[in-house]
Amino acid sequence: MELLPALNAFTVFLAIAAVGFLFLMVSLFFGEIFEHFDTSLDHDLDHGGPSFFSPRVMSVFVTTFGGAGAIATFYRWSPVLASLAGFVSGLALSSLVLVFARFLYRQQASSDMRATDLVGQPGRVVVAIPAGGVGQVRCRVGEELIDKIAQARDGALIPENAAVRIEEVLGETVIVKRQ
Repeated sequence: MELLPALNAFTVFLAIAAVGFLFLMVSLFFGEIFEHFDTSLDHDLDHGGPSFFSPRVMSVFVTTFGGAGAIATFYRWSPVLASLAGFVSGLALSSLVLVFARFLYRQQASSDMRATDLVGQPGRVVVAIPAGGVGQVRCRVGEELIDKIAQARDGALIPENAAVRIEEVLGETVIVKRQ
């Protein structure tokens, strides 16, 4: 009695689809386990989102390749034509997934703000800055209002509601000059 039945093209394509689907499910449920493979393959490409070599995109390709190949062999196509159909189908579907993933990547927003974003920004004093002391200024960076502890560049008094320009950032304190 033979333990393994004779493998035919249909069984091979179904196995390929199953492996691709399993890999896709593992990468979806366990997050970024396989993402370190992606960075080594497209390190020099633009960082506008995932590449074609992203594990999720590749698993969609493998799953589609196996599924389309199995369907083609079910309809009695030769293994070569079934492989070609699987390749074209896998390329088409994984390309759609890639386009959608890049679209989602570009929609991400970040509230990160670097200290250099503040330098040169105009602001308004919201808590008066006493001579030699600290107060508070508010400025707009993009669409976000930022409040920072402020000190006058020349150490002079700057009253509340005075217009200032941020000249330097020292930790959490900004150095301002009255306009």
